[in-house]
Amino acid sequence: MADEKKFCTNCGKQIDAKAEICPKCGVRQPGMNAGAGSGAISGRIVAAILAILLGDFGIHKFYLGQIGLGIVYLLFCWTGIPAIIGIVEGIIYLTYTDESFREKYDR
Repeated sequence: MADEKKFCTNCGKQIDAKAEICPKCGVRQPGMNAGAGSGAISGRIVAAILAILLGDFGIHKFYLGQIGLGIVYLLFCWTGIPAIIGIVEGIIYLTYTDESFREKYDR
């Protein structure tokens, strides 16, 4: 078990199975988020909560680094439409796995 190996998803170098970052290319390996199992909340859950509670103001878009969309949500917050979209997006975020969410939103 101590000799378990895997291959880096970026460069293909064989690395230790528990390595979070490839020593050759420095790329973080999928599924190795910091704090996993230690009570840390995933970015997916945070984005979902922000979308459901503060979606009207686009806070979840700012959190995900989508500044332009966040500004659009702010501009139209008076209509209530961003709130509805935020609730739907929050539910969608909850349906993703952490890995698929990271692939899509690079978090």
